[in-house]
Amino acid sequence: MRPILMKGHERPLTFLKYNRDGDLLFSCAKDHTPTVWFADNGERIGTYRGHNGAVWSCDVSSKDSMRLITGSADQTVKLWNVQTGAQLYTFNFGSPARAVWGPLNRTIVSAGEDAVIRIWDSETGKLLREADKESGHKKTITSLTKSADGSHFLTGSLDKSAKLWDTRTLTLIKTYVTERPVNAVAMSPLLDHM
Repeated sequence: MRPILMKGHERPLTFLKYNRDGDLLFSCAKDHTPTVWFADNGERIGTYRGHNGAVWSCDVSSKDSMRLITGSADQTVKLWNVQTGAQLYTFNFGSPARAVWGPLNRTIVSAGEDAVIRIWDSETGKLLREADKESGHKKTITSLTKSADGSHFLTGSLDKSAKLWDTRTLTLIKTYVTERPVNAVAMSPLLDHM
């Protein structure tokens, strides 16, 4: 294995995501411009222009790598066509946001500074449900990731906790309490480690 230097962003990176096949790498940065690269040689394929703030997260559709979602400090989550770079839809929030795909790419899970988790219809943009505020985070959600099959997702927060959720029902499964704010979360493919 050899390192590949990829040059293209003008500000610090905030998030990286491979597609399911591992041939594409998506990068997010404080320069407002998500970028897609060939993973094997580091060649930049293109950029997605439309955000007006740092881009904190991205997720690519799992089956076909045809759609990308990005969450930004500009208080929007945007849906993109991966091949053309066309912006397909914008979800507006009252605070900076993060987002991942739900099961079968039919829904989008979002979270952010308002500490509320929401599930949206990815075709219509309609809000389907919000998490119960009593069981949810009490401060800004800083990180959001999903399981390989999209059935669960994990959130991290400034409230010094991480929470595991069922994506379909938006039910809290478990809370992990820490001594410090949680800035990044990850889970193993078998959900046996968070």
